[in-house]
Amino acid sequence: MARAALKIGVRELADIAGVNAGTVNRYETEKGGLQAETRDKLQAALEARGVTFLADDGEGAGVRLRRS
Repeated sequence: MARAALKIGVRELADIAGVNAGTVNRYETEKGGLQAETRDKLQAALEARGVTFLADDGEGAGVRLRRS
């Protein structure tokens, strides 16, 4: 959802975060989990481009884009 909001592809996110595109794809298709280090790299890359991660408020966690 965060990647789609930024309108970037799997390869672009992987390049930005310094991880393998296959890792991102497997995670997004729920065919594999993430190491904590990989998760942190992806989160940092998304946050640097304006994504805000929302804590679970009882209705589930989410993301949104920062306003310009």
